[in-house]
Amino acid sequence: MTHLIRAAAGALLIPVFALVAAPAAQAQETFRIGFVNPDRVLREAQPAKAAQAKLEAEFLKREKDLTTQGESLKTASERFEREAPTLSESQRTSRQRALVDQDRDFQRRRREFQEDLNARKNEELQQVYERANRVVKQVAEAEKYDAILQEAIYINPKHDITDKVIKALNASSTSSAPAGGK
Repeated sequence: MTHLIRAAAGALLIPVFALVAAPAAQAQETFRIGFVNPDRVLREAQPAKAAQAKLEAEFLKREKDLTTQGESLKTASERFEREAPTLSESQRTSRQRALVDQDRDFQRRRREFQEDLNARKNEELQQVYERANRVVKQVAEAEKYDAILQEAIYINPKHDITDKVIKALNASSTSSAPAGGK
């Protein structure tokens, strides 16, 4: 019986010794981890700023037209409210119907504008994300990182490589801008 207990205890100790020996073997190999803040990249990197400026220029006229139409609709509605008591029933109904039609057209145009803007913004951001991911991979390979995280609850600032990525993105955008012709 004692022999059986010793054998069982010996069998349990083997995994314990393996666990104690494992950290010593792993200590020789270091695991490097880095962190990139994608929000900062989208705020501070030149390609992201250029994409934002491109979108603003592309949608500026439509936005101004919508603002003008909205102000016109508001003015017409205020005028109708002032004049409604003095209008005949048929005039009041006619103008009210016209205001409803104008409002429906304004809402439709505003919705279409927002959908178009969101679609274009997603296209432009996707291009910036793809470029940023290539740069992150280049920085990780050059500096021999094993893993790069983009989301974390907490990260020690010494592991944050966001500045390096932004600098590399900015450098790549200035070197590729003349060749791209844009």
